[in-house]
Order: sequence, then C-alpha cells, then structure tokens
Amino acid sequence: MTGLVTQPIAAPLGDTSDENSLRWYKQGELTTVKAMDLANKIAENSTKQAKNIILFIGDGMGISTITAARIYAGQLEGQSGEENILFFETFPYQALAKTYNTNQQTPDSAGTMTAIMTGMKSKAGVLSVGQSMTRGNCSGIKGNILTTALEHAEEIGMSTGIVSTARLTHATPASTYAHVPERNYEDDRDASKMSNSKGCKDIASQLIDLKDRYGDGLEVALGGGRKNFLPRIKGADPENGGKGEREDGRDLTAEWLAEYTNSAYIWNQAQFDAINVKVTDHLLGLFNMTHMEYEEDRLTGTEGEPSLSQMTAKAIEMLEKNKQGFFLHVESGRIDHAHHAGNAQRALKDTVEFAHAVKTAYTMTDPEDTLIIVTADHSHVFTIAGYPTRGNPILGKVIMNDGAGNPKIKAELALDGLPYTTLGYINGLGYANLAVGGEARYKVPNAAGTRADLTDVNTQGQGFHQEALVPLAAETHAAEDVVVYASGPGASLFQGTIEQNVIFHIMNKAGRMSKRSGLPPMK
Repeated sequence: MTGLVTQPIAAPLGDTSDENSLRWYKQGELTTVKAMDLANKIAENSTKQAKNIILFIGDGMGISTITAARIYAGQLEGQSGEENILFFETFPYQALAKTYNTNQQTPDSAGTMTAIMTGMKSKAGVLSVGQSMTRGNCSGIKGNILTTALEHAEEIGMSTGIVSTARLTHATPASTYAHVPERNYEDDRDASKMSNSKGCKDIASQLIDLKDRYGDGLEVALGGGRKNFLPRIKGADPENGGKGEREDGRDLTAEWLAEYTNSAYIWNQAQFDAINVKVTDHLLGLFNMTHMEYEEDRLTGTEGEPSLSQMTAKAIEMLEKNKQGFFLHVESGRIDHAHHAGNAQRALKDTVEFAHAVKTAYTMTDPEDTLIIVTADHSHVFTIAGYPTRGNPILGKVIMNDGAGNPKIKAELALDGLPYTTLGYINGLGYANLAVGGEARYKVPNAAGTRADLTDVNTQGQGFHQEALVPLAAETHAAEDVVVYASGPGASLFQGTIEQNVIFHIMNKAGRMSKRSGLPPMK
C-alpha cells in the first residue's frame, strides 16, 4: 500500500491568480475521497508483516518545528510557504504520543527513546534500563536491562543499523543498543560522572560488543562521536592527530575491524563515497570527533561529512542485502541542538534535510513490506506568533497586511515601540541575542529591561538567535505531545493519542520481532 500524498493547494508566492474559494472546496473534497479509499485498506494493511522497519526520530521536532520547517522549505522554493508540505506529512497514518518520563513532566531524550525502543517508560537520563534504577548508580543493573527493538531484530536474524547526525553515543541512538543508568557515560573516562559505575560498560564499548550479546552485531553505524572510540593519546584522531577520550587505551575502531569480517571503518566523505556495499558487511563511520555539523555548516568536499540523506541511503544499501529484512534507526540529532542554542534557522534547515532523508528511505524501499515511522522524542519551547501576512519570511519580522490582503510596508511594533519576529522561544539564550556569523552583536535586556531594537537587524541570517522571554544558559525541551507519522504494514495501528512506549509494541507486532511476546524482556 502506498502512502497518501496530498498536493500543495496554493499557488507559488506572487501568483495567486488561480486560488479561490472553489479551489479550496475541491481540494478538501479530493483529500476526503482519498481518505475514504485509504480506510478501505486498513484491515489488509493491519495483517501484513513488515519485513523492514525504519524508525526516524527528529530530535526535538515538535509540531511548531514541523510547521515552521514546512513554510521555510516552501519559501526556499519560491512559494509563499504555508501551502507546502514536508514529505513525511503525506504518510497516511498519524497519532499523537505523550512524551513524559516516569519522573519528569517535561522529558529528556534518554527516557523518551527508552520508551520508544523497549516498550517501557523510564526515567530521564537513563538508557534502556528500568525505572527503578537510580541515575548514575549501576548497583541495580541486574534485572533492569530492557531489551530493545534493535536487539530483538538481531535475535531473529534481521540486519540492523543506526544513523545519526549526533554522536552515536548520544542519548537517542545509544538507547537502541546500550543499557546504562547514565546517558553521559559515553566512554570510560566518563565514569567520574557516575556515583557507582561498577557493573556497567560505557556506551561506546557497548556498541562494539553488541555481537557478544545479540545476533551478529550492527551491520552499519554512521554518525559522529569519534572521540569516544579512540584512546587518549596524541595522534589517535586520523583527521587532525588529536587525542581521543578513552583512558583504557582501547581503540574501538580497530576492534570493530578485528571483530567483524568484511568490515570497514571510515571517517570522511571520500571514504564514504568509496565504500563498496557489495563486499562490506559491517560498516562503522565516525565523521566528527563530536556531533556532526549542522546542515547549514556541513562541508561538501571530500574531507567533509555526508548528509543525513546520504547516510540513510548507504545504510539501506548495506541492510537490504539481508533477505530476512532489517531494522534501521535514523536520527536528525541537531534539530534539538539548534533549538537549545535558540537558533531557529539551523533547526529548520536540519528538519528540511530530515524530510529529504525520509523521502530517500521511502523511495528506496517497498511500501508494501516496509514500515516507516517518523516522530520526535520530545518538542521544544518554540513558538510561531504574531499575525504576519501570508508569505512573510518565516524567519523575518512580523509584517501584517491590510484588509485587502496587501502586505504593509513596515514591520509591526510591540507596545514597547520595537519590531518583533514571528519565531521565538519562551526561554534560552535569546534573552541576550548574541548574533554570530557576521551579524551585528547586541544584547537584550539592558539594565532597564528593554528589548533590543531589531529594526536594522537581519533576523533571517544564519547566526541570528530568536528572542526569548526567560534567561537561561540553554533553551529547554517542552512537554506537549508529538506527532507520529507512519506508512507501510502495521502503520494503521497508530491511532488517536498514545503513550510513547506504544511505538515499540507496534513495531514489535508489525515485524513479529520478539521471541517473548507478552512478557517483559528484561535481564
């Protein structure tokens, strides 16, 4: 069954000659007819088994981020933007997921991804372990290890992979393969961050030794975080000769090559492009010492980094060789980081690339046998406000229109007599508005508590930090529900508002992955 694709309903920016009330009516009628046809296929879709499962996580990609990115992408194509649609928004099935952790109203990525990957909610800060554990204390690890969807897939002979623009040891990707009550235990040097590390392995080492625990280990792992795999000696990093972070002297990249036959380790674009997937069975790619670059800053030369779409394509090429199917997790990790920095432009650009990656996966697979899920682990305190005219630059200042719909010449002014932007944050760095990348530098609030005058500031620049109300060192997550989009076998099981851990159970049923159906998989 193919995904339901709805078409843009408005004319490009500057050409609204064929947009009228009748066109809106016909568009709504057509969408409803498609939905009725889709409803007739639900029963058939529900009984099919998913050969492949691809779980896309837009880290921090709340509804306001999706809306703003949709408009941003449309405006990049010369449209007014509002009529645009991101590829994954065309998927036929949707639900809302509640994101709270067992100990927090507003969640973190470790607890949310644990719920998604294990079917059991847990605390903030812990990775795929039970909620009874104390963060940072490994004394209770026995009996609290929660088997993940990826590990289930390995147990039944599926190929598995993870792709992320963040460090592969960061909370979201790490939740697929690691079990530890402290998300920051990324390498052995981080033991100092634990109150008791005895009984736990660091996250990077757990990626390498997955083979000892489940199946034949990961077939592909592509992302950042090279420092956590390299020894803390000069010359360990192949890119610049710097040091890694590991104090145990282990070079986990070398161990990867020694552990797996027909394996490869790569760290730049040229090596990535040169990989022959036909003769490579296990691929490790670590393209940055820490997180990979934002899409805005990504280098495109041979010494640079592959895009999320390129990594997704390579991973599928690797995994589809297995006739028993595969499980792939793909994360756009830096949407979250850009929001924490109060930099909407980078968050939106990474979201647009994320949508391209979803389209890449959909195009490369068969929607009849591949369940694709697109969701977020949590949202951010990111808002779209004011009453800007249609087609107003989403990153711009609010400019309204007159009664006839014609944009006004000047930006709207707040009660303090100063212009304001459409996008903003409830808290974060924006209270100081430290612009970078050649933009003017200014600070708000001043001693009198007033905002900065944005009249002559380019708020659409890549370095602009949107205004924030509450001054914090970093913008925070938000607690509202996130959308789950789905296509393929089992997708129709996403209905209404669900607990976030239900995502695991739908993957499990659709892929028939668990050997212990109905029993909590704990060790």
